[in-house]
Amino acid sequence: MKVFTVDRDGDLKKFTDYTYPQGSFCFAALLRCGDIKINGARVRKNAPVCAGDVVTYYTTPKQESVSSHTVIYEDENIIAADKVSGVSTEALSCELGAFPAHRLDRNTAGVILFAKNAFALEQLEKAFKQKKVIKKYLAVCADNFASDSAVLKAALLKDEKRSLVKVGREGAEIITEYRVLKRCGGLALCEVILHTGKTHQIRAHLAYVGCPVLGDGKYGDAALNKKYSAARQRLVSKSITLTADGALSYLKGKTFESCQTPEM
Repeated sequence: MKVFTVDRDGDLKKFTDYTYPQGSFCFAALLRCGDIKINGARVRKNAPVCAGDVVTYYTTPKQESVSSHTVIYEDENIIAADKVSGVSTEALSCELGAFPAHRLDRNTAGVILFAKNAFALEQLEKAFKQKKVIKKYLAVCADNFASDSAVLKAALLKDEKRSLVKVGREGAEIITEYRVLKRCGGLALCEVILHTGKTHQIRAHLAYVGCPVLGDGKYGDAALNKKYSAARQRLVSKSITLTADGALSYLKGKTFESCQTPEM
């Protein structure tokens, strides 16, 4: 059993997704069995929640043991976690009791950095802003690449209302580098390096050049996703290397690497 207090108005599904990873994994099953209570009353469907409400999840020990991450590295200032696909950055932050220095989409797995105190958060955010961080990803994409490697440049506009971005000639500059590592059956496993860090950049930029990430429901190819039964994007934050000086200079040159690789 896990008990949480709602901090803002919303709905039960979103609150669960952002607060309790294990509850999010088995949310439908918990509702079917009436194993969630809001202020002591059982609920069997998604429902509104208000700030101050108390939500109780009657998860089993087996459900609670499902891992949302593994810790790659931890010291007095930071945690480098290897996030599982399906877990939101916010939920993992809540579980770790630490501050995210950047975000990963819910269905993107891999390395994400958290700060354990306000000073470390300031230093990490500064490093990301000053591009003192090298981020490498692995992605399985439709194999329509014009060359084995390239540095792609375009512009990106955000549509806040629809939670989407549009890549084209207008907006903030984006730079995405890729290198094809392996090809198989119309798919390509690629290493992707972000030279700018915009919302949905990898997914939207690769889709823009005709090579969408497999399993991507927003920017991807529905027919390709169906063919390979890919319900979640095959995208992993493979490694992060810090290159910044300053208070966290003891981590300069250190690489945090995920053990996960997207399935082709």
